Amino acid sequence: MRVSIIGAGYVGIVTGACLAEKGHSVVCVEVDAAKVERIRRGEPPIHEEGLAELLRRHSGTAFRATTSLSEAVAETDITLIAVGTPFDGRAIDLTFVTRAASEIGLILAGKRERHTVVVKSTVVPGTTDGPVRDALESASGKQAGADFGLGTNPEFLTEGTAIADFMRPDRIVIGGIDERTLDALAQLYAGFDGVPLIRTNNATAEMIKYASNSLLAAMISFSNEIADLCSAIGGIDAKDVMAGVHESAYLNTGSGGARSRAPIASFLEAGCGFGGSCLPKDVSALVAHGGANGVDMRVLRSALEVNRARPDRVIEGLKRHLPSLRGVPVTVLGLAFKPDTDDVRESPAFPIIDRLLAEGATVTAYDPVATDSAQRALAGKPVHYAGSLEGALAQADVVVLVTRWREFAAVPELLRTLGRAPLVFDGRRMLDKNAISRYEGIGL
Repeated sequence: MRVSIIGAGYVGIVTGACLAEKGHSVVCVEVDAAKVERIRRGEPPIHEEGLAELLRRHSGTAFRATTSLSEAVAETDITLIAVGTPFDGRAIDLTFVTRAASEIGLILAGKRERHTVVVKSTVVPGTTDGPVRDALESASGKQAGADFGLGTNPEFLTEGTAIADFMRPDRIVIGGIDERTLDALAQLYAGFDGVPLIRTNNATAEMIKYASNSLLAAMISFSNEIADLCSAIGGIDAKDVMAGVHESAYLNTGSGGARSRAPIASFLEAGCGFGGSCLPKDVSALVAHGGANGVDMRVLRSALEVNRARPDRVIEGLKRHLPSLRGVPVTVLGLAFKPDTDDVRESPAFPIIDRLLAEGATVTAYDPVATDSAQRALAGKPVHYAGSLEGALAQADVVVLVTRWREFAAVPELLRTLGRAPLVFDGRRMLDKNAISRYEGIGL
């Protein structure tokens, strides 16, 4: 199929490159001319494993980038809207989505062939059939369903493994205003044999995305609340507790020696909080949307409250050993919200750093990939950025591990080599507590 994608952000660029790999002809529309030039050179605008290879393979042939929306929509059969939907504290901001819909509508007004418009951005239920449809119809003078297709196709990509997630999905969800729209989307994903294809209406597809992310957030906050109780009682290690929970039949497939752990079990682990562009925003948006519809989303409100308290738990853990942090050299390991990405949006590291600075600590930070992004986000704050893990540990009296980067598994050995014995607070419980002389961790 001939596909246009509006937005070359995280979702747009990954979706476009992967659809090109699947044999479609894809053009990605981006207003940032500098980003377009990078993509044309085959340079990925984000850090994502496997993306550079796909761009090198398809850029300029099956995958193109342009600043011309009119050209892209005019020459394609289907357009995916993949622009941002930020949360402003009360509701998601649909400005970028409805603006894109209006601009697409103006082009559809002069297009004779039937075109299908699909919302891939994460939007609350009712958005596609409401504001997006209104914008398209108003600008085009045409009617959704009768004159053009209108659908929803939520993404289920995890940063760091997004290419693999797209190419080997566990499910594909497509919503549509009518069967013709659903058939067009089914054709787009015809090359994904054996993958469950969920055909539904637009509002249901939108809700599936929010319900999926909210489940993960609730699982993480549940695990963290259990960890807090373990710490309060004493004599219980939350890591051991969750290891026992992970052996439950409902978190495993198969039997005996052939058992396999379900991936969702990884969300039942205590830590210093979830972040990123999806979970905090999506859960907050669903809570707000529930309130607007007269439903108090108490479980999800609590999940957010537990998550907001995680940085305080880190500081409390440090103060069990050091009543005052004033003047103490503290190294924070990990600035990305998760490993294998340079995305620092809503990273737990930032509120932890803010609290350390408020306590008077001297803060050094290190991340294998996300330092540049973090420096922009923390501009003006007195944080030193180390260029290597060894350099980050060299002068630290306290080490706070925030992100589960594989490189950080070398911390115990590096500390022995350096002859250092700082207090290590393991915010992800990824290190062997017996391998470090002064160890503290979440849920311990």
